[in-house]
Amino acid sequence: MSHTVTIRDVVKSYGDFHAVDHISLKIESGEFFTLLGPSGCGKTTPLRMIAGFNTIDEGEILFDDQVINKIPTYQRNIGMVFQNYAVFPHMSVADNVAYGLKARKIKGKEKEERMLEALRMMRIDNLKDHLPFQMSGGQQQRIALARAIVIHPGILLMDEPLSNLDAKLRLEMRTTIRKLQKDLGITTVYVTHDQDEALAISDRIAVCNNGRVEQLGDPYEIYNKPANTFVANFIGTSNFIPGKAYDGYLAVLDQEKIPCRLKDNYQGDIQIAVRPEQVKVTAPEDSGIAATVTSAVFLGTRYEYEFTLPNGQVIQINEYNKKREEAYELNKRVGLKFELNQMSVFTGDGREALL
Repeated sequence: MSHTVTIRDVVKSYGDFHAVDHISLKIESGEFFTLLGPSGCGKTTPLRMIAGFNTIDEGEILFDDQVINKIPTYQRNIGMVFQNYAVFPHMSVADNVAYGLKARKIKGKEKEERMLEALRMMRIDNLKDHLPFQMSGGQQQRIALARAIVIHPGILLMDEPLSNLDAKLRLEMRTTIRKLQKDLGITTVYVTHDQDEALAISDRIAVCNNGRVEQLGDPYEIYNKPANTFVANFIGTSNFIPGKAYDGYLAVLDQEKIPCRLKDNYQGDIQIAVRPEQVKVTAPEDSGIAATVTSAVFLGTRYEYEFTLPNGQVIQINEYNKKREEAYELNKRVGLKFELNQMSVFTGDGREALL
């Protein structure tokens, strides 16, 4: 049976450094929940606190209605998948997967059936007598996953499980993990620094920075409605362009005017964030910001351009499925249109979204 995980005002400090700084989250039963952020941002520590590997200085963590702060790891009924696989090199695949069952005094036919079921789910049952050194990184990660799920955990914890795999295997394994989690309905807490990975597999994402949660939401919200410039910059690619907000309109580079009223009728300096695919390129005589093409790279499904703006700033714009004869030539003058429903607007300091 899967559990709900509640994190209430939790703190973890090392001297004056707050690795976790008053975080509060609720992870629903059966949810795939991801802690996402750059290295050192404070995303792994909450996972280790849920597992019981790290103590909690302040606050509470609950599984359903039970506070688990002082419950030892072995009594928490969690499955854990580590970055480095952590398989036992001297044990066969079958013995690796059955290890947790043996520790729980599950023997005989039940142990054998559950072990084989986990191996079949991970499509490595034909390798059950192999030793880990005979297997690829992807296969070893499947051993680790099988070992985590064979005990029927209430919560599955995954700490950067794909970071040691090559790009093709990462794509394959993230699909496997997502399907497995949905099939089993296990509450899953997943840690990664890979934005694409988080967007592809998560029900909800907590974007972490400096021990705090900058934004909590589903992948669509995180990507399209970032809460501040940190999130907009970390998730995908964003171009940040200075502007000003006036009573009833925005001015991009003091040129293009866009009718708009911001939150609390904010007026003053703003930062406008647009994704490379969200800017419309027009003829130079049309309204918009004048720009010059300074780079054009063909990437199969798209052209990736760099345009230089009147203030000397260089921004990236992507156009998809563009024919060769329609591609923009270097030094070509164009116009750039910014549309309100295709941008994010932040305060001048970047700390707050205004739309």
